[in-house]
Amino acid sequence: MPFDHNDHYHRLLLRNLPSHGRTALDVGCGTGRFARALAARGYEVDALDPSAEVIAEARTLGGGPRFRQADVVREDLPEGHYEAVTCLASLHHMPFGTVTRLRDALAPGGTLLVLGCYAGMTWWDPVASPANAVARVTVYAAERLRGTYEPPLKAPVRPPDMRLPEVRAEAARLLPGSHVRQLLFWRYLLTYRKPAGN
Repeated sequence: MPFDHNDHYHRLLLRNLPSHGRTALDVGCGTGRFARALAARGYEVDALDPSAEVIAEARTLGGGPRFRQADVVREDLPEGHYEAVTCLASLHHMPFGTVTRLRDALAPGGTLLVLGCYAGMTWWDPVASPANAVARVTVYAAERLRGTYEPPLKAPVRPPDMRLPEVRAEAARLLPGSHVRQLLFWRYLLTYRKPAGN
């Protein structure tokens, strides 16, 4: 089915970007759809993913970002460089503490946006399941009718192991002043703005 939970939130993420941003880092970029959206907004984008296969596909699709196969846990990131750092559905593939490396890569006044996945059930999940089914069938039917459906290349996935309360507690500890908002479709949005003086 072509409906993608992460793509569904691209507009929300774009609305939370700093208005003055020029440089961006997209972590776990996959085939680069959000990195290209950042580039279309005028950002110079470094887009990293550990999968050689998806980076090859991202480079084939092009669109402006500098795509590079790299594991952000081990990669040397330039300190205080990026006005925006984004991480879509990939933080659960690495230790949660990696957010401190992403924070340190932010320029003063920069914004970190994590669209994350959480484990377990919350009160909202009974609403998400039927909404998910309707969205998937609707998008699939529309693309079939238009003749535009092509199964996308998917990056490797793994289930998350942190529940939402754990995510909130760790975010508060590691990124004081951050905000974690629960979203539909088993996602959360972590927003952190680095103080202008740091």
